[in-house]
Amino acid sequence: MAIVNVTPDSFSDGGKFIDRSVAVKHALQLVADGADILDIGGESTRPYSQPVAPDEELNRVVDLIKQLKQKTETPISIDTSKAIVAQAAIEAGAEIINDVTGLTGDPDMIQVALDTEAGVCAMHMQGTPQTMQDNPQYDNLIEDVLKYLQQRKHALLNAGIQQEKICLDPGIGFGKTHTHNLELLAGCERFHELGCPLLIGHSRKGFIGKVIGDKEANRDPGSLAIALALAQKGIQVVRLHEIKQTRQALAVFDAVGGIDGCVTMTNDQ
Repeated sequence: MAIVNVTPDSFSDGGKFIDRSVAVKHALQLVADGADILDIGGESTRPYSQPVAPDEELNRVVDLIKQLKQKTETPISIDTSKAIVAQAAIEAGAEIINDVTGLTGDPDMIQVALDTEAGVCAMHMQGTPQTMQDNPQYDNLIEDVLKYLQQRKHALLNAGIQQEKICLDPGIGFGKTHTHNLELLAGCERFHELGCPLLIGHSRKGFIGKVIGDKEANRDPGSLAIALALAQKGIQVVRLHEIKQTRQALAVFDAVGGIDGCVTMTNDQ
C-alpha cells in the first residue's frame, strides 16, 4: 500500500504533493514502482496534528481520486475518519476505507461502508492524534491491542460487513511509545488469530530513528528492514512511502528463502 499524502503537515512528506498535478505524477510513479494499492489521505494524523474541515479534506482528495481512476486500475484507498469524505471518495472511485479510528470516529462511517460495499481497514489507536502520545500505557500491549481489534472485527461483522472485506491494523505509532512499537512489530504474528488480513504502517516513523541512534537519518533503510521482517511473519499489507526499493528487496528476500512461502510477492496478489 503506497502512501499518497495530499496534506501540508504530514510528518514525512507534508506539503510535497499539495499540487494536484504533482500528486497525480507521484501516485502513478508509485504504481510503476510496484504499488498494489494507493492510499490517498487529505488529513494528517501525525501526533498533535489538528483536524481538517470536511470541505478542505474533500477538496484535497476527491478530484485527485477521479484523475487517478482515469489513469490507473490500481485500487485506491481513502485514508479518512469522516463518513462524508469516505462517501465522496468512493463515488469518485476509491474502493477501500482506511480509518485510523477503527470506524468509531464518525457514527455514519459503518453505514457508508455497508451502502458502498467498500473494503475497510480498522486500526487501533489509543486516544486521538491530538492526545495519543501523551504517556500511552497498557496493561499488556499485545493482548490489549488484540482484544480491541477482535471487538472491532465483531462490531463490523454484526453491522453486516462481510469478513472478506475487513482488514485490521494494530496502529504502529498511534498511542504507542517507541518501546511499544518495537514490541508490536516483534509480536505481530499474534494478530493472525483475528482471521483477517493485517496491515502494518511503520514507514519512516520516529522509533526507527531512535533504534539507529540518529533521529535525523534517512529512515527508508530501517523501514525496508521492518518490511522484510513483516513479510517473514506473514503480514499481508505494508503501508509505505518507498515502494520500488522495498519491492526489489522483498523479491530477493523471497528468492533466497527468507519469506518461507508466507507471502507471495507478485503484482497481482
